[in-house]
Amino acid sequence: MKVLLRSDVKGLGRRGDIVDVKPGFARNYLLPTGAGLLATTATETQATAMRRARDLREAQDRKAAEAQREVIQAAAVKVSARAGSNGRLFGSVTEADVVNALRTATGISLARHQVHMVEHLKELGNATVDVHLFDGVVATVTLEVVAK
Repeated sequence: MKVLLRSDVKGLGRRGDIVDVKPGFARNYLLPTGAGLLATTATETQATAMRRARDLREAQDRKAAEAQREVIQAAAVKVSARAGSNGRLFGSVTEADVVNALRTATGISLARHQVHMVEHLKELGNATVDVHLFDGVVATVTLEVVAK
């Protein structure tokens, strides 16, 4: 059964795609939730319009993400944490701490899951962290962890 997707469905397709699915999946999930429409010859033009709008929106989002990447990489980001005399932190610097530090340094609000750390920072000093802003747009942030 051919279905026009009205929204992104993970593992199946993106908005505006015409996909071939089993009839039960279409009847029980896609059609009742509004995630899809039965594909006919009349919906072909609607599908092309949806794909065109999706591509324009993605181009704008990518452009905005690249602008944010430039701002984030140029910023000097400091994270203050409680530390002992030997330079070890009491606790660690997590993704949420990085998001808060970026918000104060640049004014850009990010979600915690966009920050990718190999492991939480447990010592004073400099470290690099990747921030995934959009598909293929990654900003590398240099953090300076200082004692409170």
